[in-house]
Amino acid sequence: MPRRYRAVEVLLAALLLLSGAACGSRLPEDAFTARDTGPPGGAGEPLRVGIVTSATSPVGSRAFTGPREGATAYFDRLNARGGVDGRRVEVHTCDDGGSGVGNNECVRKLIDEQHVVALVATAVLDYAGAPRVSAAGVPDIGGQPVGPAYETYPHLYSIYGSLAPRTGDAPGWDGKLYGGTEVYRYFKREHGARTAAVVSYNQSASAAYARLVTRGLRAEGYDVVAEQVDFALPDFRAVAADLKARGVDLVFDALDTHGNARLCAALDDVGAHVTAKVTHAQNWTDTVAEDYEDAPRCRNSLWATGSSRNHQDAGHPAVREFRDGMRGRPLSQWALEGWAAAMWFTDAAQSCTRAAPETAATRACLDAYMERGEPYDADGLLVPVVFEHREEPPKTRRTCLSVARWRDGEGWVTQSGDMNRNCFDVPQLAYEP
Repeated sequence: MPRRYRAVEVLLAALLLLSGAACGSRLPEDAFTARDTGPPGGAGEPLRVGIVTSATSPVGSRAFTGPREGATAYFDRLNARGGVDGRRVEVHTCDDGGSGVGNNECVRKLIDEQHVVALVATAVLDYAGAPRVSAAGVPDIGGQPVGPAYETYPHLYSIYGSLAPRTGDAPGWDGKLYGGTEVYRYFKREHGARTAAVVSYNQSASAAYARLVTRGLRAEGYDVVAEQVDFALPDFRAVAADLKARGVDLVFDALDTHGNARLCAALDDVGAHVTAKVTHAQNWTDTVAEDYEDAPRCRNSLWATGSSRNHQDAGHPAVREFRDGMRGRPLSQWALEGWAAAMWFTDAAQSCTRAAPETAATRACLDAYMERGEPYDADGLLVPVVFEHREEPPKTRRTCLSVARWRDGEGWVTQSGDMNRNCFDVPQLAYEP
């Protein structure tokens, strides 16, 4: 998915399972007035970081844990090699249970009790504590932008970068975010795709996301086939039969993971052949064979797009180090991005420590590093990302993407060469989060 759109799709899966249920209340803004530059400490004292994860959220135990696994693996390896200029990184994790109340409690505990200097690799369903993190001046480095917090508040730095003002008043530019059409342009250029289906539930969050994808596809000149199924009793076989009859090239969806698997199985059952069933970074995992066990043909038509290097690209030295460090942990694209987030914090902390060894890394110094306006790529793991504060949104943008295809027996196979050369100048379309 386009860079901003992927965050919407991740949130969509949660909304589908939680529609109608509250995720907890937020604290009043006046609770967030305290701010400091972080715990004092000189050389030798540990650097305390926090990782907040919705590990036991209602959307499943695997949905949000990848970034935490990658980040903790990185810090384990870093500490084994001496830490940050001799200082060990002390990791404090907190499971917020996927609720706003739980998230606020995690934030309070990590900031007020553990005195963390930063948060790293945040991956949560409801980032209710974001105003408190921002007001305390705690850098949140390399988080997954599920929801609009990373496009709203200062001191929050998502793994994908941001050009938005981030003043704390409203997401993006006057409540609107922008995403590109590079994924649709890619499949048109590389595979001659002209017809795309967008499958959704008859549920508000699903339908809204389907409209967003449809708009992007039409902007790239596709004929779009819109399919909707009943949320409670979806007839995926009827949808699959219609897609086969219409000769659809690509299939995008606004479904949860279970719905995706059932749609794939239905496509196999009716003998439908598509160029690509396109998914996103959260589903770019090594459990595809298990998740899609009833759909071998469709499974081998799965494509994933993202803004980070394929976690199976062991020929790249940074990916090889990630895979070595993840021994015994599940491999996924979100785990690789969590590893990159931990590296980002480490590079910032090393820069601060070397500039002022007597005080080492403070929140203010880490924040200044993140705001320096220089692209960051985590040794080639990320498409270079940057944080700016533009008053106006860009009308077009050159965007690069990583692409992989699932192959039984091989796993995720990188497509179209290096991600930093797989780039497109595309329009930026507005949407409301």
